[in-house]
Amino acid sequence: QACLSYSNIAALTHLARKSGWDITKTLDNVKIWTHEEGAVLSLKVEMQVKVPSHVAFSLLSDFRLRQRWDRHFLTCEILQAVSEEEKIYHVTAPPTTGHKPRDFVILVSQRQPCRPQEPYTVAVRSVTLRAVPPSPEFCRSEILCAGFQIHSNSSSSCTVCYFNQVTSGVMPYLAANLTGSSKSIEDTALECIKFLE
Repeated sequence: QACLSYSNIAALTHLARKSGWDITKTLDNVKIWTHEEGAVLSLKVEMQVKVPSHVAFSLLSDFRLRQRWDRHFLTCEILQAVSEEEKIYHVTAPPTTGHKPRDFVILVSQRQPCRPQEPYTVAVRSVTLRAVPPSPEFCRSEILCAGFQIHSNSSSSCTVCYFNQVTSGVMPYLAANLTGSSKSIEDTALECIKFLE
């Protein structure tokens, strides 16, 4: 478990540090970037939020609050609190056209910064839990690497960066967005900002 949580945090840190991000959209307080490497598409959503970074961290690290602002989360329950900083959740997502609803079993690892210039981190990846085998009513999907980095701007504002390394399980929720026929990424980002503030 220690190895899994370390690799969870390390994968997100590595993704965040990659060079070659292309900006695809800029709104007032939201920027959307993409990064393509071979068959892997990664997404970065940068949000300017008027709350202290530790407040954003505590709200974003509890995934049970996610339904309040992210309509891609139908339900979310804690399956196992591995430690203060690691929790395993079961998440269900609404069906996309012509498909069954999806579900995910995810490990969420949270870390406070060790040094002032470092971000708060909330890393997410899929795990396998024997107690929750795939169910016939859902299409079990996988998250390779996703999560948030929260950088403090001042005592009352921060920059929240959301990352997702897009897999086929997540793609249906993003495809329409990236081709410009839907605004769900922006809408979700604006809902997130509203929720945090």
